[in-house]
Amino acid sequence: MSVSIRVADVRKSYGDVVAVDGVSFEVDQGEFFGILGPNGAGKTTTLEIVEGLREADAGSVELLGMSPWPRNTALLPRMGVQLQGTAFFERLTAREQLVTFGSLYGVGPKKADAMLETVGLTDKAGTRVEKLSGGQAQRLSIACALVHDPEVVFLDEPTAALDPQARRNLWDLLRTINGEGRTVVLTTHHMDEAELLCDRVAIMDHGKILKIDPPAALVRGLDAATHITVDSGHLAPADLAAIADGVAETEDDGATITFTTRDPSTVLTALAEHRVLNGLRVRGATLEDVFLELTGREYRA
Repeated sequence: MSVSIRVADVRKSYGDVVAVDGVSFEVDQGEFFGILGPNGAGKTTTLEIVEGLREADAGSVELLGMSPWPRNTALLPRMGVQLQGTAFFERLTAREQLVTFGSLYGVGPKKADAMLETVGLTDKAGTRVEKLSGGQAQRLSIACALVHDPEVVFLDEPTAALDPQARRNLWDLLRTINGEGRTVVLTTHHMDEAELLCDRVAIMDHGKILKIDPPAALVRGLDAATHITVDSGHLAPADLAAIADGVAETEDDGATITFTTRDPSTVLTALAEHRVLNGLRVRGATLEDVFLELTGREYRA
């Protein structure tokens, strides 16, 4: 499998602030690659360097076998970019926006119409952008990044501020984009998004990549407890203490009891013996647990 993106020891500082500190990774052709990190981790700066929007202070970047900096016009038709804050042309309809973006790459109106259908906005073709919902505007933004049929697509937090339904609709679109053979690079704050969509993820913090692996491999590598939840009120205090003794911590919020344990089979067997399986839920480690383990739990503004 050929490599679409190769980043080697890339560094970028703004005065005393180190934004990217020796980042290296590769993205294979057709891969869905995620970059995760808290605010200020260096995700967007890294992406902008790969896209050729910023010059690195040191290191090297190859995109489709070429250097994106200085601004490489040969790469522009081969990549699509959806920024955190895409600005549309004023007073144009959704179709007019796409036709205008397409014309910059020599693409005709028929392709714009096809892209409207791909992103589910055919019925909004005549609607001006300011009248679109947040999810519709994000889909139009992605359509603008795809209208010239790029080989590599960069998406910087495409589902930020969307409601759950709009997010899931956009996920379906992103799966379709990747399923057509395009390489997709995504930055996101949503762990469930990365876990569902990405073949591999890189977790960044303080300008460094901490780990790169498929989401499932990262989760398997985390030594985390299992959380077992059942409905409250079905266990006598003595039975509850006996089940938890030596294998679990318990928390009773009045509605449910949660056992936090590294020996789930023992707790589950005891609950079954007491016929206390009402509301049973078992949750192992998630990508969010990995993320917090690597980056910490303090609030990042």
